[in-house]
Amino acid sequence: MADLEIERNSVVTPGVDPTPVGELPPVGQVPSHMHAQVVRPARYGDPARAFVPEVIPTPELGQDEVLIAVMAAGINYNNVWAARGYPVDQVAVRQRRGEVEDFHVGGSDASGIVYAVGRAVEGIEVGDEVITHPGWWNADDPWIARGKDAMIAPSARIYGYDTNYGSFGQFTRVQAHQVLPKARHLTWEEAAAPTLVGTTAYRMLHGWEGNTVAEGDVVLVWGGSGGLGTQGIQLARQAGAIPVAVVSEPERGAYAEKFGAAGWINRREFTHWGIPPLVDDVAGQKEWTAGARAFGKKIWDIVGKRQDPAIVFEHPGAATVPTSIFVCEPGGMVVICAGTAGFEAVVDLRYHWTRQKRFQGTHGTNDEQARAYNDLVVAGKIDPSLGRTVSFADIPAAHAAMGRGEEVFGNVAALIGAAKPGTGIDGGHQL
Repeated sequence: MADLEIERNSVVTPGVDPTPVGELPPVGQVPSHMHAQVVRPARYGDPARAFVPEVIPTPELGQDEVLIAVMAAGINYNNVWAARGYPVDQVAVRQRRGEVEDFHVGGSDASGIVYAVGRAVEGIEVGDEVITHPGWWNADDPWIARGKDAMIAPSARIYGYDTNYGSFGQFTRVQAHQVLPKARHLTWEEAAAPTLVGTTAYRMLHGWEGNTVAEGDVVLVWGGSGGLGTQGIQLARQAGAIPVAVVSEPERGAYAEKFGAAGWINRREFTHWGIPPLVDDVAGQKEWTAGARAFGKKIWDIVGKRQDPAIVFEHPGAATVPTSIFVCEPGGMVVICAGTAGFEAVVDLRYHWTRQKRFQGTHGTNDEQARAYNDLVVAGKIDPSLGRTVSFADIPAAHAAMGRGEEVFGNVAALIGAAKPGTGIDGGHQL
């Protein structure tokens, strides 16, 4: 790192070879270069080939930023998209903003140890064990100055997807407000695994006034066995709601029930997915509606009464949104954070406007929501639902599997600074 004036309690060691993956230099000693899994535009496509391990310069810090030695990193679908360069070429977008790097280091979840802090940072010290949340924005954004939600500000980004130097490197650069305390009872990989999906789920359920989750609500959770779904199920339970999972096989339904689902629906029992028939197609409409009603009855059977979901927790998109709008209760909300099954969703507006339902987009987290979610994790009220742990070398393959839809049991984390799983409990910098 070049800007020595803006760092406290750290020493930069220029020209020193990076520490091997799985090891750390002494706390506060920052090597000039680091190992990272790097995506470059020439490799866009299959994540298995897009990510390549490289040695790159350790990122420089601004005055309000923090450098963290990454012990473990969470793996999420956003860097499947980054590796493909679709639907957004993140490198090109950043270069148009004036950034010079021609590569992308992804990763939107990190657990690790603070190694350097910018001159203006307060309350964070070198040696602190921390996690990161994914919301990033310019502090001087006029939107934020007006007291509005920071995650909707024009400058808002998702760290490690929209921004560079995410958690798939030995060191990651974050804004100070993103830094949160690590739960002492969790391992490095457990702590790294859930924050992006957990804070996203928290915002989905608690972030939209007029349709926040409440005791007794039915919450329909698509992808209930995945990382996002298992967090949504637990948060719904914490609020006293009744989560119902949608999965694709019984094993995944049983996994969702481990985290509090009242029951599960196997989507493979239905065939009405995708764009509904045109309104003038009477026979097609009748067939589609029968399928959607049968799906809705499954919800009633699980709940034990005729009660529709107050909130539908969406992320597949194209294949499922029409059904989600159909089964949502009048005045309820379908809240969506992604489009993993496709971006083109068609809604029959008759069921939308006449029953006054809300179709709400949601993205990322603000600080208040991130802290509220992390407080639940620190208190042991939310399980990270870590499905498996992979090595630094396996980051490309893990993203490729996720892109193929194979990662469906909880969250995935990769070890980077930690040499073996199961370390990092109750403080201390175990490797």
